[in-house]
Amino acid sequence: MITNKIFIIGLPRTATTSVCKALVELGFTTAHTAYIQKAFDDAQVIADTPIFCDYQILDQHYPNSKFIHLARDMNAWVPSIRQLLQRMLHNLQRTDGGFNPYLRRCYHDIFSPLTVDNINSDDFLIRCYEHHLAKIKTHFKDRPQDLISIDVSHATSYQRLLDFVDVPPRESNGFERVNIGGKVTAWKQVDSEFKIESTRRGRIDKLDYLS
Repeated sequence: MITNKIFIIGLPRTATTSVCKALVELGFTTAHTAYIQKAFDDAQVIADTPIFCDYQILDQHYPNSKFIHLARDMNAWVPSIRQLLQRMLHNLQRTDGGFNPYLRRCYHDIFSPLTVDNINSDDFLIRCYEHHLAKIKTHFKDRPQDLISIDVSHATSYQRLLDFVDVPPRESNGFERVNIGGKVTAWKQVDSEFKIESTRRGRIDKLDYLS
């Protein structure tokens, strides 16, 4: 089991897939979402749900891990997250199936209360983003060495990531832009021995340290 993890704690639509893809290409075993113990055991890098919601618990369970926050300009993030939430809302609100309980809980925790009116409010979405960021800053205020915040649109962000994960500098054009135009399927197209499956053929585990 890999105990020293790299957890990506940026919210959805902040380029989690682009960063995961970059880390796979660097040779890190990576799970974009994790809902079974084997994913947590085998992956060096884990992103998205339930990570952006449960990083404080995971910090205790996997000591000496590193955390990557992903920033994005609000003018780009707000319309992108709104489109995603509008598409997901029905399944997030269902009680007879739909999304798995970890994913549903995370979205309801971060975007609470999750209503049509709130999804359509710029101020509400920005407050959710800022509240999430404020909690991260508080949690890591005495441990700056364990956290990095990058915006993948910035030219220096790729090299800063390499430094943070202890990979020697290399020539690169930076992060590949994926999931453009509201698409969220790019991770499915990644074919690599370093890609870790998030479920067991669609099934999830009951993870005792995650409620």
